[in-house]
Amino acid sequence: MTEKIATRLYLACALAEGGTAALDAGQAHRLRHVLRLKEGAAVAGFNPRDGEFSCQVTELGRSRGLLVVGERLRAPAAEADLWLLFAPIKRVRLDWLIEKGTELGVAAFVPVMTARTQPERINPERLFAHAVAAVEQSERLSAPEIRPAAPLAAVLAGWPAERRLVACDETGSGAPIARALADFPAGAPAALLIGPEGGFAETELDALRKLPFVTTVGLGPRVLRTETAALAALAAFQAIAGDWRGARTR
Repeated sequence: MTEKIATRLYLACALAEGGTAALDAGQAHRLRHVLRLKEGAAVAGFNPRDGEFSCQVTELGRSRGLLVVGERLRAPAAEADLWLLFAPIKRVRLDWLIEKGTELGVAAFVPVMTARTQPERINPERLFAHAVAAVEQSERLSAPEIRPAAPLAAVLAGWPAERRLVACDETGSGAPIARALADFPAGAPAALLIGPEGGFAETELDALRKLPFVTTVGLGPRVLRTETAALAALAAFQAIAGDWRGARTR
């Protein structure tokens, strides 16, 4: 297929050369009414299990569509195993956090309720849709998991021992993040924890510092909002200990 690929589509169904893939109503609407594509257009279909394939639109109706799967463009590949734990924030800022965190390689978003968290409704289905759009734009193969909100204490009680947790401490008592991550093992399962707008309670910080899998870090001299701190920590982690040490291959 020589036609320029118009867009990428995350497809949960199995993909194989010579097969077909059905589009859901939202995907069909996007191709037909937003991108103004017609039958015969070239798109890419992908998922983490099968990789990425060139595809051709063979049917495109108001609420459904069909692709024929062509050659494989990318094989499945391991991606960063990085979680982001964060106190829920207001909807517009949360949407932005999910989008940008997905672009930065988050594998799982874990909303946690802390002592000073302001109650905000979490809609995992809506947030997952934002994440999928970011996956398609950023050329990832996988879509991140969006977990339901849970108390921080409950999440820590069930924490997997092999996963390091880097907790961002706004009080300044943690080591600078660059220093703390300098010897972090490459490819190891990891997670970042960002507190609420009012900061962690002192009892929460005390409890975190006593856990053997936690490293507390600082993010510099300024006070950052939750979404800013999350992206700053993600960028620092990926640059120092994550997949930014590699290069884009396409």
